[in-house]
Amino acid sequence: QVQLVESGGGLVQAGDSLRLSCAASGRTFSTLAMGWFRQAPGKEREFVAAISRSGGSTFYADSVKGRFTISRDNVKNMVYLQMYSLKPEDTAIYYCAANEANYGMRYARNFGSWGQGTQVTVSS
Repeated sequence: QVQLVESGGGLVQAGDSLRLSCAASGRTFSTLAMGWFRQAPGKEREFVAAISRSGGSTFYADSVKGRFTISRDNVKNMVYLQMYSLKPEDTAIYYCAANEANYGMRYARNFGSWGQGTQVTVSS
């Protein structure tokens, strides 16, 4: 089991930028693909972005492509989500998750470990 702790959420205005961080412990980080998901009030959890074990492959939801960038640091055991041009519809709790299998990156069912989430609120 891997422990994940997110940070960096907050209240911002539309058009602002924000960077989320996720610290991982308990497993060899480089053996894990990592992802970010989000859940808005009254909605199901949805895929945002994912990154392969090496960082060589990244995946994005269409709604964030071109605005969000996922990255990782396998020395610091960290994964990041840099968010630009934030919109009110990006408001949600953002969760960091770990995928041991390194496939099926867009599907929450393939991620076995989850953080507690960090709130992102974008005002118009």
